[in-house]
Amino acid sequence: MNIPNHVAIILDGNGRWAKSKGMPRNYGHTQGAKTVEVICEEAYRMGIQYLTVYAFSTENWNRPKDEVDALMKLLRNYMKTCLKTAAKNNMCVRVIGDKTGLDEDIRARIEQLEEATVNNTGLHFQIAINYGGRDEIVRAVKTLVSKVEEGALKKEDITEQMLSDTLDTHEIPEPDLLIRTCNEMRISNFLLWQLAYTEFYFTDVAWPDFTKEELEKAIEAYNKRDRRYGLVKE
Repeated sequence: MNIPNHVAIILDGNGRWAKSKGMPRNYGHTQGAKTVEVICEEAYRMGIQYLTVYAFSTENWNRPKDEVDALMKLLRNYMKTCLKTAAKNNMCVRVIGDKTGLDEDIRARIEQLEEATVNNTGLHFQIAINYGGRDEIVRAVKTLVSKVEEGALKKEDITEQMLSDTLDTHEIPEPDLLIRTCNEMRISNFLLWQLAYTEFYFTDVAWPDFTKEELEKAIEAYNKRDRRYGLVKE
């Protein structure tokens, strides 16, 4: 079986999963965080080298305050857990998104996590926090514009590769496979630039119920795709 090098996942359905069990939405988010740990281990065992998950979008700030506060508390706790998991599994962890929009203590924990795992050679695990694809592109464009204004760059020298290298995901290969759970069939402002040639897989399974077997199903479906990258098949 051809294992994708980079898998991206939109973790959807935590709240609905919890509601179906008569539990508060925050319970679903807690269980979803546990599923992330499991899938990280299983993904690397299968041969996946890069895994990127959509944890908190720029739009998620519009959710009810109590839910946002609970998510931030969960994020704080997860940073500690992820540090231990990364050490145990030799994971290299990187957070993408606009970190300036996060509280100072969370930024400090992210910095600690990234610095502690930068030389790890196992799974490359990216967590998208306060992330939006449009916001990422706008921030990258502003960076390039600043270089032009400073005289360090000519506008006619700007290329696709240069813009790609300015994104949060610089030095990370583009995803081969995107998985979205809980039967939602949209990408919700996730990795807009990077998903240009990515295969999509949608499942009705809610994220807390996503297992190794579900990941295998997604990869089996990926293997049935004819990946030509726009080339004419002979």
